[in-house]
Amino acid sequence: MIIRADKKPEWLKIKLDTSGGYSEVDKIVKEHALHTICSSGMCPNKTECWSRGTATFMILGDICTRSCRFCATITGKPNSPNPEEPAELAESVSLMKLKHCVITSVTRDDLPDGGAAHWASVIKECRKVNPATTIEVLIPDFDAREELIEIVLEAKPDIVAHNIETVKRLTPAVRSRAKYEISLQTIKYISQRGFIAKSGLMLGLGESEEEVLETLADLHKNGCSVVTIGQYLRPSLNHLPVIEYINPKQFDKYKEFALKLGFSYAESGPLVRSSYRAEKAMGNRH
Repeated sequence: MIIRADKKPEWLKIKLDTSGGYSEVDKIVKEHALHTICSSGMCPNKTECWSRGTATFMILGDICTRSCRFCATITGKPNSPNPEEPAELAESVSLMKLKHCVITSVTRDDLPDGGAAHWASVIKECRKVNPATTIEVLIPDFDAREELIEIVLEAKPDIVAHNIETVKRLTPAVRSRAKYEISLQTIKYISQRGFIAKSGLMLGLGESEEEVLETLADLHKNGCSVVTIGQYLRPSLNHLPVIEYINPKQFDKYKEFALKLGFSYAESGPLVRSSYRAEKAMGNRH
């Protein structure tokens, strides 16, 4: 069943719980001036995750060089990368006692290497300071330039994600510069290099069921083994409107299809985001 987008359905109501570890995480993020996608991306799971003592860090600043019409991150001219960021982030991971660390970034088309060297420094420093913590990275497409993706991979993260975001037909209207095939090439290279390749989809932008299934098939064919599927929520009136709210039963159907297709792990639901409970994809390592 599909709910038209004039009113949010009951299943999208979020319970705000700032008890437990929320204040601790909030304090660390503020003290170290850390950028998290939890805040800049207006993630609906922020209170839950922060209360569990987890957060997704965003490196290379909080200003993106792209202007995707679904994303709440600011677009503009970014500042130079902070050379202290690798050490600061590694210390924060230690203070939070994270078992599984998720790191993402804005896209930095202004930098010759797209920020790849900075990415590598952050991963290496996190590994050095937190050897028992598994590291998941959610990277830009780097225009599918293998030499740049390789710089990140050489730092040896445990999971490497790149979100395809939407179906092929809607990509030009939803993403500012990123292309569907470029994302698939990025994912394919990650997989071919022997890393766990992960991607994510958001629904409710007007895609059909057939298009979602085709996208899942394309991801799997290109080596993606972990996938997340969630509901798009409009950050502001300046962003793309929600065309429809997808029923949880439909999300269950997509998850079932993904697992039958051969994905090793799939998470699907209205409030699922790419980094939500990301540690589960590591299986028995935690």
